[in-house]
Amino acid sequence: MAHDKYASCIKACYECAAACDHCSTACLAERDVAMMARCIALDMDCAQICRLTAAALARDSELAKRFCAFCAEICKACADECARHKHPHYQECAFKCRYCAEECRKLAA
Repeated sequence: MAHDKYASCIKACYECAAACDHCSTACLAERDVAMMARCIALDMDCAQICRLTAAALARDSELAKRFCAFCAEICKACADECARHKHPHYQECAFKCRYCAEECRKLAA
């Protein structure tokens, strides 16, 4: 079944989405929220594409490779932004995004 074939990537996508949700919420608690606008926007985009990609993989979409390629691109952008910030939740988000990007790149190849 598709969900077995793609299990590792699906798991990485959902974990990344959860990390991005947490990060965007933490960003909103910062003193200077405007300074965190790019991080918040990328977190939101990344969480959404990760969930969409996981769903596409679960149903073995004929466009799965395209979803994965786009997801990897957005995850990398989000990871790069989050890595710029020092707090642990940003670093955790960057880690999850990088891992998800790696998993997606494997399937996109």
